[in-house]
Amino acid sequence: MAALGVIVDRLVSVWVKPEVRRNVPWMFLLISLVGSVLKELELVPQTYFSSSKNVFNVYFVKVSWGWTLLLLTPFLLLSNSPVSRSVSFLARRLLSLAVATAVWYVCTETFFYIEDATGSCFDTAASVPVKDFTSKASCRRAGFHWDGYDISGHSFILAYSTLLIVEETAPMALVRTARLSTLPRMVLALLYVALNLIVVIWVWMFACTSVYFHDLSHKLLGTVCGLLGWFLTYRVWYLTPCSPGLPPQLQSKEQKQHA
Repeated sequence: MAALGVIVDRLVSVWVKPEVRRNVPWMFLLISLVGSVLKELELVPQTYFSSSKNVFNVYFVKVSWGWTLLLLTPFLLLSNSPVSRSVSFLARRLLSLAVATAVWYVCTETFFYIEDATGSCFDTAASVPVKDFTSKASCRRAGFHWDGYDISGHSFILAYSTLLIVEETAPMALVRTARLSTLPRMVLALLYVALNLIVVIWVWMFACTSVYFHDLSHKLLGTVCGLLGWFLTYRVWYLTPCSPGLPPQLQSKEQKQHA
């Protein structure tokens, strides 16, 4: 338990710094641009992560939204309860996850629609179009190849999930010293460490997507959609009274003391 507390304290000391949180969106744009250049120049050798069948892609990225919600939901309930026992306050915090899920759903469905609307089905062996299929799903089920404008869903969801986690784990800087019984404190610490591990995986797989998959415009557009989804909620809408609001955070004076 003591070792877990040390790990939590060190993680909090990193994320409490405003400059660290402020630079996360720019990090994703930089990785996307640099990774795309490296891909075009073929400077990165093929590795285990250049295969879409790697274990992190199959069991984490493809169900990344499920992992994000699975860990964030109990964390939100445990970390915000010591701040306020108000049911409406906790409901607003959970509402932020519902809003995030709506953003995820709308964006991913839009990506699928664009790829269907701009694509055609091809017989790979003969390199000729197959006009019987009008969607990627039906085309691929028939064993053919669909060629459409494929906005990177990986770039979108990995950037967006990371930014969501960074925002919603901010209360940890407040509640790590709160009066909690042993079990809730340990569960909260484990969830916090797990969320930080997930962030590491998301950033690493985002980098792998940048250097191994998709075209530059596909990745940039997916990344920008993720950043816009975060910015329009946490930096615009959530600052207004009629919104779920921001997670509780340290005051600026305390932030300066930890910077």
